[in-house]
Amino acid sequence: MRVFIAIDIDEKIKKALSSLQKQLAVQADIEKPDVKWVKVDNIHLTLKFLGEVKAEKIADLCNIVAEAAQKHKSFELGIESVGYFGNRSARILWVGTRDGSDNVSELQEDIEQQLSLAGWPKENRKFSGHLTLCRVKSPKAGRRLAKITDDYKDFKLGILPVYSVSVYQSELTGKGPVYTVLGRYKLEKSENGKDKKNTGGI
Repeated sequence: MRVFIAIDIDEKIKKALSSLQKQLAVQADIEKPDVKWVKVDNIHLTLKFLGEVKAEKIADLCNIVAEAAQKHKSFELGIESVGYFGNRSARILWVGTRDGSDNVSELQEDIEQQLSLAGWPKENRKFSGHLTLCRVKSPKAGRRLAKITDDYKDFKLGILPVYSVSVYQSELTGKGPVYTVLGRYKLEKSENGKDKKNTGGI
């Protein structure tokens, strides 16, 4: 099964992302076939995409994520600034993170390190936390979107409370990907240093 590890997005941020997608589509005057907008219910802050994982390894994977989560405090993450991957033409449009980014990076690095010790291959690319808004199919639309991102460099979408990390199965279908939670694990370490009971599981 295809598996990834991610931070979930709350309803408030989802609504703001939906409004932003519509605003960008209108401003860039984009036709529907030119861009594949990500459904807001499918938007996550991906920490690691593992690809195909055998069913018998899922329990070990979830245990590693649960143990890593217990070492980190919950935090707030500022969601802001629209950017893109690509050169003059955007291939992927995203919203970035600012305040709290260090917390995300530390959490991701810890999970990456623990997975590596268990035999999972490390990422070659440096981690960059972001929420994908769309994938661009037309170079013309990509150039338009790339140009208007300058208007959103200081755009602030909202604050995301981060309390847990999730392990997801991703099933590709004709209607788009279907995500199923395999395990959700709280960031256990509280401000007073006392660990709470982990209620996550598969």
